[in-house]
Amino acid sequence: MIDVVLSARGLKKEFVSGARTINVLDGAEISIRAGESVSIRGESGSGKTTMLNILSGLERPDAGNVYWEDRDIAHLHPRTLAPFRGHHIGMVFQSFYLVPEIDALGNVLLPARIHRRLTRADRQRAKELLEAVGMGDRLDANVSVLSGGERQRVAVARALINRPRVILADEPTGNLDEHTAESVMKMLIDVTINEGASLVLVTHSAVFAELTQRKVRLHDGKLTEF
Repeated sequence: MIDVVLSARGLKKEFVSGARTINVLDGAEISIRAGESVSIRGESGSGKTTMLNILSGLERPDAGNVYWEDRDIAHLHPRTLAPFRGHHIGMVFQSFYLVPEIDALGNVLLPARIHRRLTRADRQRAKELLEAVGMGDRLDANVSVLSGGERQRVAVARALINRPRVILADEPTGNLDEHTAESVMKMLIDVTINEGASLVLVTHSAVFAELTQRKVRLHDGKLTEF
């Protein structure tokens, strides 16, 4: 039996802009298996970020269903959804969203701190993750002094701290220069493989999309594998 960890069926989402109704998603469907990497490409404004937000439960579709493993998150109460997301989904954003007042280690530990009392094992895992992403010598560095590439490496470690089944990454190299972007993207692919997590990558780059096992295009509200 194929271990599907994330799936969506018949997703629809529309936005009203003045007199226009824009169908951003129109029956979009996708299944993500355990341990695989999938890239989603599409034109600017095609709805890639909306798709990722719906997969994560941050937005609700107008119609359709999203399943984390075999559980339909549409029926989860918000107070149940938040901790459930914390254990199943890790997110990496283009803008990092780190807390500038605390160090790299503290930022990685934040998702664990939100969901439980921190343990020695949590702290050890955070250190190991920072080492895995190439930041083992910057544990105590305040993130405000880190470069863009270093901040994104910390963000990747943070996304993995709770051992999620799936990492959702939204243009994670969009704020980085070309050389740094390549380095960070290869690190993201490698570390998710080593963690046994699945990766859903939204990217405008055909080069980075080629690094994933499956390639999907979002066009006219539908997802098509190519």
